[in-house]
Amino acid sequence: MTKQTIVLLYGGRSAEREVSVLSAESVMRAINYDKFVVKTYFITQTGEFIKTQEFHDTPSKDTTLMVNDQVDWNSQVAPSAIYEDGAVVFPVLHGPMGEDGSIQGFLEILKMPYIGCNILSSSLAMDKISTKRILESAGIAQVPYVAVLEGDNIEEKIVQIEEKLTYPVFTKPSNMGSSVGISKSENQDQLRQALEKAFQYDSRILVEQGVNAREIEVGLLGNYDVKSTMPGEVVKDVAFYDYDAKYIDNKITMAIPAEIDQSIIDIMRQDAERAFRAIGGMGLSRCDFFYTDTGEIFLNELNTMPGFTQWSMYPLLWGNMGLSYPELIEKLVQLAQEAFAKREVHLI
Repeated sequence: MTKQTIVLLYGGRSAEREVSVLSAESVMRAINYDKFVVKTYFITQTGEFIKTQEFHDTPSKDTTLMVNDQVDWNSQVAPSAIYEDGAVVFPVLHGPMGEDGSIQGFLEILKMPYIGCNILSSSLAMDKISTKRILESAGIAQVPYVAVLEGDNIEEKIVQIEEKLTYPVFTKPSNMGSSVGISKSENQDQLRQALEKAFQYDSRILVEQGVNAREIEVGLLGNYDVKSTMPGEVVKDVAFYDYDAKYIDNKITMAIPAEIDQSIIDIMRQDAERAFRAIGGMGLSRCDFFYTDTGEIFLNELNTMPGFTQWSMYPLLWGNMGLSYPELIEKLVQLAQEAFAKREVHLI
């Protein structure tokens, strides 16, 4: 049997490139090598494409992928060199220049099927402010927030924030994920520092009402017939679930399935599916909710390329539904091919 090629893109220019490497290494080990060949390409911090390893069999546990301090510049290629007829691209790229529609546009220009959301849904979900506005229009509950854009009068915005919200508040770059650049503020001085920090990562900032809530996540899989998982819960060993806690210190555990009432489960799964369709989602996403101590349910965000490490919530959620890690990847390849065929048919 002829094996199909999966082109694995990893690394990237965003602050989440380390997460991308971890995800890519997990994916390369989980793939069913009876059916697939894996060709890997590393995107450096400065945006160059480097041809890295090729796998025809399951790599050993100690096999690692190239990272920025190991780049073999003799293996640099033109971005278009990733093209291979019949191959499917798995862009295991998190954050800007990977999860925001940019790489998706590049792959559509190359006329290659790829795993995950399309250009529009990727860019919409990546921008937290745009996501909130779209989901509000779909009638899905959101945590109260104020948008702060570069060029706004900061003093006026601080007044608006303090009129509309109460401390503590969370300040987030609109176009980042994995808790990068997020700060919790208990007072105005901390808010000013948080805004300054967030503007290092983006020119669009979201300031959100802090809520006392459990963090519940639902996995989504499909194109036009999206399916959802039973919810899982992030159980934190720290007060604030920041980037280090999530990926470096691993100070979290997960409860899958989450211990919540069936009526709440039903609402979350329905809202997750509605939100995915509202943004035009394709392939996969992880939908994150806040479930407050007063019983309110708020949709926090849609992550269109969730972490794919062996301890990441998304594959574990589907594992709980009976879909193993290798089967999940195979299903995503199938969905990518279906989405590609549909895009081609629409080009009339």
